[in-house]
Amino acid sequence: MARTVDLNADMGEGFGPWKMGDDAALLGLVSSANIACGAHAGDWDVMAQTMGLAVTHDVGIGAHPGFADLQGFGRRRMNVPHGSLQNLVRYQLGAAIAIAGSVGGSVRHLKLHGALANMAAEDADMARACYDAALSVDPDLIVMVLSGTAQQNAVEEIGCRWAGEIFADRAYNDDATLVDRSLPGAVIHNPEEAGARIVDMVRAGAIITASGRHLPAAIDTVCLHGDTPSAVGIARAVRAALDDAGIGIARFAGRRG
Repeated sequence: MARTVDLNADMGEGFGPWKMGDDAALLGLVSSANIACGAHAGDWDVMAQTMGLAVTHDVGIGAHPGFADLQGFGRRRMNVPHGSLQNLVRYQLGAAIAIAGSVGGSVRHLKLHGALANMAAEDADMARACYDAALSVDPDLIVMVLSGTAQQNAVEEIGCRWAGEIFADRAYNDDATLVDRSLPGAVIHNPEEAGARIVDMVRAGAIITASGRHLPAAIDTVCLHGDTPSAVGIARAVRAALDDAGIGIARFAGRRG
């Protein structure tokens, strides 16, 4: 059983005067932050503010690129040629690196967002295109992947450093992909339920699907979404449940192979 696990949250997802989530509260609970880069959400000011808070809290900074889809919050599937997709990833990662450096931090990992992530979880060629692009900007990046999916196949083939992720507040299909948000039960809103299921999965070293199947998985980090009303409550409950189970919180180091 793992004795430590990383907690990550997606944040920096407001833009202009519009705010989403309580990033300040989440940054006191997580060890890694995936910060939107301005395509699906976020802007230069929100990025700087969020990254500055992450530095203050000693939270690891990650770039969180998605499709260029502010209106759809990056959750609408798009057909983008791989070459253009690679430039989209480089563009967002470059912005994240620049802003992080300006506030005394650095980008240590990358995690794909929303529909881009879901499509890459089904298509290893698409995942590899995205990750090759990111690594062409910074070959030392740790790539955060959805454990047990085509994303993991891609990083294992590339041979880069990577970290396997599971979700505290999302239900799983039997192929380790996430249940579509449009379906009942896809998103878990009860903090106690989220905490208990994460302890069960970390102890088992496996994703527990909606049907009850156990899928052995690399569990290096647990995602706590920042854009739901119960986000902070779920984060507190998951952290408390892990503490009670004797599982510590620590940034992932990254693995190879």
